[in-house]
Amino acid sequence: MSTTPGQPCSYLPSQTASLDYRIHLTIAAADYAALLERGWRRHGMHFFRPACPVCTACRPLRVDVANFRPTRSQRRCLNRNADVEWLVREPTLTEEHVRLYNAWHADMHVRSGWPFRRATAEEYFQSFLIGRWDFAREICYFRGGRLAGVGLVDALPRALSSVYFYHDPAWRPLGPGTFTVLKEIEYARQSGRDYVYLGYWIEQCPSMSYKNRFGPHEILAGRSAETDSPRWLTAEDSPAG
Repeated sequence: MSTTPGQPCSYLPSQTASLDYRIHLTIAAADYAALLERGWRRHGMHFFRPACPVCTACRPLRVDVANFRPTRSQRRCLNRNADVEWLVREPTLTEEHVRLYNAWHADMHVRSGWPFRRATAEEYFQSFLIGRWDFAREICYFRGGRLAGVGLVDALPRALSSVYFYHDPAWRPLGPGTFTVLKEIEYARQSGRDYVYLGYWIEQCPSMSYKNRFGPHEILAGRSAETDSPRWLTAEDSPAG
């Protein structure tokens, strides 16, 4: 395991960010599940978790699938997207994937100032598909028969972990981010999984603060060593709840 040098945080610019990270080309689902329970995330072959020297704003959050109930606003989102079809399959790479990924990044460049460089098919493969992951899946969303969004997820025995989501900018007004989280929860329930891991919740960052709207949920307390039992707190138990 290595730790990155401190640098300005992309979520909270006033803070200094650092990550613990490791690289795996393959990993058993049970070993990955143990990392996930301790706050680790996966992006391609990179596994990471915050190791910031002072700030602890990034808090791993997971949704309790069995007890989840959509809010009134979330039900309206489902109704607005009633015509959207979705399909779960192994991750793939097509021209349409790359086109959609680049269109989304170009839109975020304009909206949020993200740096933009058009990705090639090889770069997409290196970012998302390299490695051997029996648990990797993609949820494809179609509007009018055309690919409108792709959600990359990890389907572990007891949990589903959201990895990355991108979508057609024209879909944005209908709330695709909320809709796809709801569909991930639905898929987890259908497949008998207990949790959906939504990554890091950052209360002070608008682009990350939405995650606690999916409830009930639990938040990881502190930073657990691999030999420790992780302690997940409900909203009632958590000081930030």
